[in-house]
Amino acid sequence: MKIWIALILGLPTANATERMRAWRALKASGAAVLRDGAYLLPDTTVCREALASVERDILSINGTAYILPVVDPEGQRFVELFDRSDDYSKLRAQIEECRAQLNAENALATIKQIRKLRKNYDQLTSIDYFPGKPKQQIDAALQELETAVSRASSVDEPHSRDQPITALNRGDYQGRVWATRKRPWVDRLACAWLIRRFIDPNAKILWLDKPQDCPANALGFDFDEATFSHVGNRVTFETLQASFELQEPGLNRIAALVHYLDVGGIQPAEAAGVERVLAGLRETITHDDHLLAAASAIFDGLLAGFVKEEQPNE
Repeated sequence: MKIWIALILGLPTANATERMRAWRALKASGAAVLRDGAYLLPDTTVCREALASVERDILSINGTAYILPVVDPEGQRFVELFDRSDDYSKLRAQIEECRAQLNAENALATIKQIRKLRKNYDQLTSIDYFPGKPKQQIDAALQELETAVSRASSVDEPHSRDQPITALNRGDYQGRVWATRKRPWVDRLACAWLIRRFIDPNAKILWLDKPQDCPANALGFDFDEATFSHVGNRVTFETLQASFELQEPGLNRIAALVHYLDVGGIQPAEAAGVERVLAGLRETITHDDHLLAAASAIFDGLLAGFVKEEQPNE
C-alpha cells in the first residue's frame, strides 16, 4: 500500500459532543492515529467516503478539516498501524468462553451470543485492511461454535457428510413418503415446504419420534444416515435444492435464510424476524402437521416477496 489518505482536523474546544462524534466515526472506520488530530486510512473509495463524512461534520460546526494524500514509497511504513491481532485475540477469548459454558440447557440462549460475536467479527473484518491468518482462524472458531450449539440444542442434529451430490429427476420422487424428526425447526420445516412446493405436491410427511423409526420405504431427511441431510457446508434444505437442481427465482434467498438460522454464517436482513415468528408458531402449535401448514405460509410469503424484489423495475 503506497497511497494513503490522512485527515487533519481541529475541533472547537467547547463542543465536546461533536468531538466525541468525530472520534467514534474515525474509530468505526478503523483509522490509525498518527498524532493528535491526524488520522490515516488506506486510499480506497470506502475510506475516502468515511473521512469525507467526518470532514463535513467538522466543517459544519466551524472546525477545520483537511483530507490530504500521503505517499509511502516503500509501501510498508504504515501497515503495522492497522494490526488487528489484539482485537482478534479478544474475540477469540469471548468465543472460547462461550464454548466452555455451552450445554443443552443454555443452547438456545447461546445462539443469541453467537450472533453478537458474529456481528463483532463482521465489524472487525470490515476494518481489517490487511487480513491474515487471525481472520481465518476466528471465522473457523465461530463456525465450530455454531455447529456445537446446533448439536447441543438437539441431540439428533445431523453431522455433515462429505460426498458428491447426484442430480435427481423430480418425476422419480412422486407419491412418496418423506420422514424427519418430530417437532421440526427451521431446516426441517423449510425442507418439508420445499418438498411439497417444488418436488411433490402430494408428498406425505411423517414425523419420527427418533431417526431409527424411519420406515424402510420412506425418504428420510435431516438426520444421520437419512437419504437427504447435511453435505459439506450445506444444510439439508440446500442439499435438496442441489439434488433436484431447484433454481426458481427467490429460492436461493430462502436457502441463505435457512442456512443462517440452522448453522449460522452471514445474517440475512430477514433472519431475526423470521426466527421470531417461527419460534412463536412452534411454541403455540403442538401438532406438527399444523405447524408445517403455518410455517409454509411464511415461506410462501417470503418467496413471493423475494421474487418481486428480484424482478427488474418496469
